[in-house]
Amino acid sequence: MSGTTAEPETNTEQPPPGDDHAFLGHPKGLLTLSGLEVWERFSFLGMQAILVLYFVATAHEGGLGMADNTAASVSAAYGTLVYLVSVAGGWLADRVLGSYRAVLWGGVLIAVGHCAMIIPTAAATWAGLGLISAGTGLLKPNVAAMVGKLYRTDDERRDAGFALYYMAINIGAFLGPLVTGWVGEHVSWHWGFSAAAVGMTLGLVQYVAGRRHLAGHKHTAEFALAPEPMRRAVRLILMGAVAVAAVAVALSLAGWLTLGRFVDLLTVISVIVPVVYFAVMFRSPRVSAEERGRLRPYVVLFLASVVFNFILFQSYSTMILLASTNARTSVLGFDFPASWYASALGAFEVALAPVVAALWVRMGTRQPHASNKIAVGVVLGGLSFLLMVLPTSGHSGNDYKMAAWWIVGSYLLLGLGDILVETSGLSASSKLAPKAFASQTMALWFLSLALANGIQAQTVKLYGQVSGPAYFGVNGAVAVVAGLAVIAAAPWLRRTMHPVH
Repeated sequence: MSGTTAEPETNTEQPPPGDDHAFLGHPKGLLTLSGLEVWERFSFLGMQAILVLYFVATAHEGGLGMADNTAASVSAAYGTLVYLVSVAGGWLADRVLGSYRAVLWGGVLIAVGHCAMIIPTAAATWAGLGLISAGTGLLKPNVAAMVGKLYRTDDERRDAGFALYYMAINIGAFLGPLVTGWVGEHVSWHWGFSAAAVGMTLGLVQYVAGRRHLAGHKHTAEFALAPEPMRRAVRLILMGAVAVAAVAVALSLAGWLTLGRFVDLLTVISVIVPVVYFAVMFRSPRVSAEERGRLRPYVVLFLASVVFNFILFQSYSTMILLASTNARTSVLGFDFPASWYASALGAFEVALAPVVAALWVRMGTRQPHASNKIAVGVVLGGLSFLLMVLPTSGHSGNDYKMAAWWIVGSYLLLGLGDILVETSGLSASSKLAPKAFASQTMALWFLSLALANGIQAQTVKLYGQVSGPAYFGVNGAVAVVAGLAVIAAAPWLRRTMHPVH
């Protein structure tokens, strides 16, 4: 995966003078990247909030008519594909495109994918999801890596910067479901998808407009391949993409590659790829002994992220399905679409992220170690599911409607946990990353999200097949135990993660 490379050239291109404290005491480039993420998350999570509902809606209602557990499994498999592609996105940024172009072209693919989903056919839906997966794989790891490049490794503003960045992400996560949910359920699902397309287009416009505030915004890769390996890599990528597409079409026409088998295949790949990728990085001659030592604790953080995100991503699948069938969709006489519950998660994160950021700045060097922040976040994720054991106990069928506050309370715990896990995880990834694998290490963090989705794609098949208390209770308990295990490993993690604190 590292390939033959030219002698690395450090990209010395810097933002304009005076940018370093221009945005709330942070580099002005943080505003540009955060603005892009507002619109990218608006489009991605806005669509995802209605995707599982579109899958389960009947053909008469404009949907695909899937069973609940099948819809949840397919939705999780889509998430698996999105984050698996992030590996290629990180590699392309490091070796071929550079971060700026990788993010730009990723955004273009996402916008085109959302436009494809406006067409009311199943084929257009699958094509659109494929384009969005490819685009998000290019965009997500590289935006996060670009945020990390705004700060020195020892800059104490780094965690606070990632918290502000994550707050921006969740402004989009809050607004997206509100818009796409209302349009999708009151007009049509495909018009809801069109709102997502508009959001991503706006994000691209502001990204290009603010590019001068970003370090390394020229069209060069920091660790670019030499000319001949570059040409060979481009040929292999194009040939590989065409070959995979041709084989997939042939197997589908032959009746072997069914939707269920495709989901299972993605789960298997989501397990294999991180294992292989860690092995490559540990064995690479471009990784120093000191950098290799910091990768070991990173494996623990990676697994903690898998456990937490296994819970988190169900807020857009099983939790939305639960809300649509067994939760009240009215508050104080106001009726709202079930997909609006997903906005509660974004709202809590928008409200809590600046509080967390201010707390870390105030505590300075006294703030908890990154591993403990992540561990507490995992425990909170588990508690969010354990909370759902109470309203789902002793009730069956679709007649019982739980109060909205149960799901809102679950999302409150999950939102705080997400801030702790993702901001600390992204920051730690940027600091623990070997220099020659900067964007790829960030991509590896997103592979934890792929693995979480891959596992979820299998376990959600039990949703509706076992009782609600058993489903939410077991999943929640596993997450709590995993978080406590990371806390127990804190002394070793603090020792081996230096200089991360």
